[in-house]
Amino acid sequence: MDLVAKAAELGIDVGFFDGQGRKHDIDPVALANLIAAIPQAATGRLVEQPVIVRIGEPTATKLAPTAAPPIQWKILDGEAIVAEGAADERLVRWPADLPTGVYQLQLTELSSLHREHVPLIVAPAKAFQGHFERSWILAVQLYGIRSARNWGIGDFTDLMQLIELTASWGGDGVGLNPLHALFPERPADCSPYSPNSRLFLNPLYIDIDRIPEFSGGLSADDQEALARARRSPLVDYVTVADLKWRALRVAFDRFKSAPDAARRVAFDAFRAERGELLSRFACFEVLRCQFKVPWWQWPGQWQKPDDASCEELRAGDAVNEIEFVEFVQWVADAQLSECRARAIQLGMKIGLYLDVAVGVQADGFDAWNEQVAISRTLSVGAPPDQLNTAGQNWGLAGFNAAGLEARSFTPFREMLRAAMRHAGAVRLDHILGFKRLYLVPHGFGARDGAYVRMPFQSLLAITALESVAQDCVVIGEDLGTVPERFREEIAEWGIWSYRVMMFERDHHGNFCTSDHYAANALVTFNTHDLATFAGWRSAGDLNLKRSLGLDPGESDDARHHAWRMLADVLRHNAIERDDFFAVLAFLARTRSRLLAISLEDLLGVADQPNIPGTVNEHPNWRRRFDVEVSRLAEAFDVAALKNAVSEHRGGHMA
Repeated sequence: MDLVAKAAELGIDVGFFDGQGRKHDIDPVALANLIAAIPQAATGRLVEQPVIVRIGEPTATKLAPTAAPPIQWKILDGEAIVAEGAADERLVRWPADLPTGVYQLQLTELSSLHREHVPLIVAPAKAFQGHFERSWILAVQLYGIRSARNWGIGDFTDLMQLIELTASWGGDGVGLNPLHALFPERPADCSPYSPNSRLFLNPLYIDIDRIPEFSGGLSADDQEALARARRSPLVDYVTVADLKWRALRVAFDRFKSAPDAARRVAFDAFRAERGELLSRFACFEVLRCQFKVPWWQWPGQWQKPDDASCEELRAGDAVNEIEFVEFVQWVADAQLSECRARAIQLGMKIGLYLDVAVGVQADGFDAWNEQVAISRTLSVGAPPDQLNTAGQNWGLAGFNAAGLEARSFTPFREMLRAAMRHAGAVRLDHILGFKRLYLVPHGFGARDGAYVRMPFQSLLAITALESVAQDCVVIGEDLGTVPERFREEIAEWGIWSYRVMMFERDHHGNFCTSDHYAANALVTFNTHDLATFAGWRSAGDLNLKRSLGLDPGESDDARHHAWRMLADVLRHNAIERDDFFAVLAFLARTRSRLLAISLEDLLGVADQPNIPGTVNEHPNWRRRFDVEVSRLAEAFDVAALKNAVSEHRGGHMA
C-alpha cells in the first residue's frame, strides 16, 4: 500500500489549504513518520465508528457496508450485560432507556463468527448550560498575583481573596490559567500550557503557611531569598520552587511523624478517591527524578506503566517518596476545593473557570501513562495563517483517534473529570482539535505537518456526558482556521463558543456589532496570547514584536484604522468613550451569556502575559502585578466596572 492510501486509511489529509488559501502538500518523509506514529485502526469492522446513543433522539446505527447480518449484540458494563439482542437488517436499534455512560458493545457476525468490541456512548442531548442567564468573571494569571504574604507567586489563598473581591464587585467567578502539574525539577519550564499532566495540580500554587504541619522556622538565608522573591517584578521560579519544595518536605515529615487523626483519614480518603491514577503519578514522579532522562530511556521494566511494578516500588525504599508526592497533591487539591466552597458560599454561579491545555509534554506522566492514546513523537500545532506565516509547532503531544477508541475514551474522560473537579466552567484550549489535529512529526518544521481526523462526534458526546455529570459549563476555544459548520456542530451539543472581540471583524476591518455575538458563548476583548487593551491602544505590542525580530502581523496604518473602527462601533451603541470600560459596556450589550474581564486590562497593564513564538526573548508566564491583591479595589475604578457590566439589554450582568 502506498503512503497516500495508507494516510487515507488513518485519516491523514496529505494536503490542505492554509489560512491564506495556499495549497500545502506534506513532505513524503514527514508523512511516513506521521503514519508510523499513529496506531493502526481496526479493519473489517461491523460498524464504522463508535456508537453514540443520544438521549431523546432515535437510537439506531447502520452497519458497515462489509457487515453481513444477522448480527448479535451485547452492551457490556464491565462484565455485566446491560442489554442484548440481534439485528437481521442493516439498521441496529438500541434500547431507548439506557443510562448515560460509556459501555463496550460486543458485536458478532453470525455467518462468520467474527466478533469485535467498540465503545458505545450514551450521552445527554446537550452539555450542562449553567444556572445563570448572564454573568461575568474576572480572568487572572494566578502566578502573577502579588501579596505581602505569598512566597513570590500567587497561591490559593490569593485566589480565595480574588474570589471574595470579585463577588463584592458583582462577578460570578474567577477564570484562571491552567493549574496543571508541571515539572518540579524544571522550574524555568513554566508555561501552564505545556504540562507534565492534565490530571493533577501544580503544587507551586499551595499556600505553605496554611498547611497545619508547617510551622515556619525558615533560616535567615531562606528568609532573605523569600524577601527577594516577593519584591521581584517577575516570578523567580527557581527560588520559589526551591523554597516551597523544601517546606513541603518539612510539612510531610511532620505529618508522618505525628499525624493528626482527622487529617490522616482525609489523606487516605483522597488517595482512595484518586486511586490508581494518583498511585501511578506518584510512582512516575519518583522514577523521573531518579533516572533524570525521558521515560523512553528508562530501564525496560519502567518504560510502560505496570501496576505490579508500581506495587513493588511502593513496597521498597521509595515508599516515602511516593507518599510525599501524594501528600503534596492532597494539600493542593484541598486548598483549591476550599476556594470553590467559598465561591459557592458567596452565591457565585460559576465559581472557578479553569483552562485545559490542548496537549502535554511528551516526557510527562500523561504521555507515559497513556502510550496508546497519546502519540509522543507527534507535536500538535497549527498550519501557516495570517498571524503565523511559518505555522506553529507547540511541542505538545496529543490524543490520537485509534488509541482513544481502543481505550474506550477513558483517558479523555479522566482529563475532563480532573478539569471539572472544582470548576463551574472550563475552557478547552484549541477545541478545533476535536475534529482534526494538525500534527508535526518530531524533527520537522511546522510547515511539514498534516491534519489528522479525530472522532469528533464521540468527543462531543463524552464532553456533554461529563459536563452534565459535573454540572460544568464547557467553552471551546474555537479560534483559528475553523472548519465549515464546526461552530454549529459544537453548539448542537451545548458546547459554548469563545468569542474574542479583537477577531470579530469583517473583511473591511470593521468590528462586528453587538447583535453578531452568539448567546451561548464567552465573550472577551483579548486573550493571554494577545495584546492587553493598554498595549493595543498604545501600539506597544507592535513595537515590542518588532524589537524582538517578530512580524507583528499588523502595520501601524492598520492599527490606526482599528482604533477608528473601535470608536465607530462604540458610537453605534451610543457609547461615546473609547476606554476599556467603554469596551466592557459594549461587550455587556452582546447576547453572550458570559463575559471574561482580564485583570491586566482593569489595571491598565501594557505587557501581555505571553508572546507566541518567543521562549527567552520575553518573560512569558512570569510577570507579576505591581499592585498587591489587598489593594486591587483601590487600583482601578470599581464603580466604572460595575456600571459598564450593567449597561446591556435585558437586565444586569451580575
